[in-house]
Amino acid sequence: MLNYEVEAALLKRYVPHGTVLDSFQGRTYVSLVGFRFCRTKLLGGFPVPFHANFDEVNLRFYVRRKQDGDDRRGVVFIAEVVPKRAIATIARRIYGENYRCLPMRHRIETEGSNKTAEYQWQLDGQWCRLSAQTVGQPTYPRAGSLEQFITEHYWGYSAQPDGGSLEYYVSHVPWQVWAATKAAFEGDASTLYGPELAAILQRSPECAFVADGSPVTVFRGNRIQ
Repeated sequence: MLNYEVEAALLKRYVPHGTVLDSFQGRTYVSLVGFRFCRTKLLGGFPVPFHANFDEVNLRFYVRRKQDGDDRRGVVFIAEVVPKRAIATIARRIYGENYRCLPMRHRIETEGSNKTAEYQWQLDGQWCRLSAQTVGQPTYPRAGSLEQFITEHYWGYSAQPDGGSLEYYVSHVPWQVWAATKAAFEGDASTLYGPELAAILQRSPECAFVADGSPVTVFRGNRIQ
């Protein structure tokens, strides 16, 4: 998870109806995230043949929504990349998310206490690469830290073509994280994210880490009018 501070104005056009931008200590962030889906089941119980294990890379930012006294903190995906066309089609239809199907590959290696994670996707004939290296053991994020802010958003929001929004709950236990000793994005992602956000990714991230992950349940969405 590579995290970059951005001007809030860059994200306003992506904010779904009924939500507001979330911030950490007055700063707004986007995160470039690569991970593996493993043993995936549709609607909680139906494995799709040849589509249970696959990579994803997404660019996301963070929002809040007040509902019945609950301050719901969630994520919004600017774009999501997967290597399976059926997965991209299903996600677009069920959640209205901006999924793209592109060639992908990954590399995850452990050597003693050193770990390397790398995700690549091919765009316009060139490979983009997200990578991070860590040392040591993972720990739970410190309360009030940026790592906790990034990892503990349990709602998803997506803007719909008619101007409404979809809200869905994402359930998982808190993740342990390794702080990255080295992390970077390489490539030209302007076709996918637009020139302004692509330029942000050329900087060094303000914060980068690797999370251990866990079983995750994504619930059906509800409309916000």
